Amino acid sequence: VVAEGRNVSVNGAAVPEGRPYLHKGLGVTWPGEWVAVASSLGVRVAWDGHLTVTVTLEPELRGGTWGLCGTYTDDPADDFVRPDGDIAAFAAAFGNAWKVP
Repeated sequence: VVAEGRNVSVNGAAVPEGRPYLHKGLGVTWPGEWVAVASSLGVRVAWDGHLTVTVTLEPELRGGTWGLCGTYTDDPADDFVRPDGDIAAFAAAFGNAWKVP
């Protein structure tokens, strides 16, 4: 899924703005001024088209995530786990550790 402003595409095919899309466990909806993408895996990502992104997970995923969205344990001590398993001291170091080429 690629979203640029309110232009959304799935696998290169445009999703018309305001029209819901559902295919193989992936859904795109347009709640208000937001664009939301939900998967059958229990993850929902919503974007305001500018700067704000929210990620919502189903309770079944508690403690089973890692990466930029954290570990979903409600324990601030493990919020900045880097890919190597160490804890980053600062948010910038944490984000930079997850960069890909």
